[in-house]
Amino acid sequence: MRIEDLGTRFRIRRTAAGRTIASVAADAGLSVPYIANLENGRGNPTLSAVSNLAAALGATLIVELAEGDRPVVEAPAALPDSLLQFSRSARFSTEAARMAEAAKSPETSMRERLLHAMAGLGSLATRPLAEPDWHRILDAAVLTTRA
Repeated sequence: MRIEDLGTRFRIRRTAAGRTIASVAADAGLSVPYIANLENGRGNPTLSAVSNLAAALGATLIVELAEGDRPVVEAPAALPDSLLQFSRSARFSTEAARMAEAAKSPETSMRERLLHAMAGLGSLATRPLAEPDWHRILDAAVLTTRA
């Protein structure tokens, strides 16, 4: 996996959990600049640092040696800044919690799934999306998950 893809995955997981870089750094025993650089695709992290960061984010690191001809799984695309900002809103948190409860799944997992779904819908737009757009996309997600 490329360092850029790893950084993107960590940022998505961290923002889905509603965590700051500082809080994750404290839990992982790493510095804020170290994690910020990693999330931005810079640096050369050790396996130990990546493992500590994964644990701080409630994830499990799986290391696999694969043959050279095996296809590489691509990391998810980075989330738009406007969506990341929207994900910090009370409404997003409330709806993600309701969806998690209804699906009997962990809230962090639901937040991450919801962010990816919203980003996917947002990628269809022909212009940058703003907060009202994210509200409409969240409305669609809420309506489709209600019984």
